[in-house]
Amino acid sequence: MDAGREQTIAGFLADAGWGAVTAAPLAADASFRRYFRLTDGGRSAVLMDAPPPQEDVRPYIHVAGLLRGHGLSAPEVYAEDREQGLLLIEDFGDDTYTRLLSTGRDEATLYALAIDALVALQRAVTTPPDLPPYDGATLLAEAALLVDWYAPAVLGTTLADDAREEYLALWREVLPLAALPERTLVLRDYHVDNLMLLRGRGGVRDCGLLDFQDALYGPASYDLVSLLEDARRDVSGALREAMTERYLAAFPDIERGAFRRSAAILAAQRNAKIIGIFARLWRRDGKPNYLGHIPRVWRLLEADMREPALRGLARWLDRHVPPARRGIPDIRSAA
Repeated sequence: MDAGREQTIAGFLADAGWGAVTAAPLAADASFRRYFRLTDGGRSAVLMDAPPPQEDVRPYIHVAGLLRGHGLSAPEVYAEDREQGLLLIEDFGDDTYTRLLSTGRDEATLYALAIDALVALQRAVTTPPDLPPYDGATLLAEAALLVDWYAPAVLGTTLADDAREEYLALWREVLPLAALPERTLVLRDYHVDNLMLLRGRGGVRDCGLLDFQDALYGPASYDLVSLLEDARRDVSGALREAMTERYLAAFPDIERGAFRRSAAILAAQRNAKIIGIFARLWRRDGKPNYLGHIPRVWRLLEADMREPALRGLARWLDRHVPPARRGIPDIRSAA
């Protein structure tokens, strides 16, 4: 951190009544944001350092307010400097789902709470939130990340223009089939790294929500597949099915066939996007740590492609990114 940024942060904390406190870095994410836990006697808070122009804290503030207004647990914002990209927010502690699962906490219980929190959110969103739409253009641009970043990394060359256009045309045909009558607030990164267990709040408020600043208004199936097709950990087929049924039971009027088709298409779109993002994090941002997850995401994507509506895309992948090339890119190729 440069001296100017340090001085800006020190001034922000002093103005917020948190000057001269102990600061300990917390786990970083795939963005330019950094987090620090502040402790001062018996109180604690978290500093979010989201430097502009790479980051913008305004969506975070807006979505946090929406979530809390719907009775869910998003961190309270204690102090903010929107222009400098600094927030002082509530400290939810250390009980992330990821950590709890790694220590043997009951998986089904944690996932059931996450499903119930998702259900509560979607039931509460009865009018369109003030958020951009998660529309076909956005979904298509995300799906393109696989051919624009991952394919060149493993093939050693950029895809021909006609092959890329064929890929996009196939997505244009299938994405309308993912539309559902039920549109809602979509958090987009609803998975165990961004969920926390908060003890004693009661009901779905025991599920703490993080990393929601990219939320949009879109298909109700998206966050379900984000949770159950996790890029960073294996989720058994039995648990995925049980949690899908738990979700569907909460919405008895959903047409199940259409919902499951939507979920399969959006799972495939999301996994294609993630493969591309992980390659981009390595090639553009110098963050190779995510590459190790790519084989898992490919397994998920290949399973998603069993959906009949995706057969054309499955054939395209077999021709242009065949199974033998679906692995971790050679990190030496970036040299």
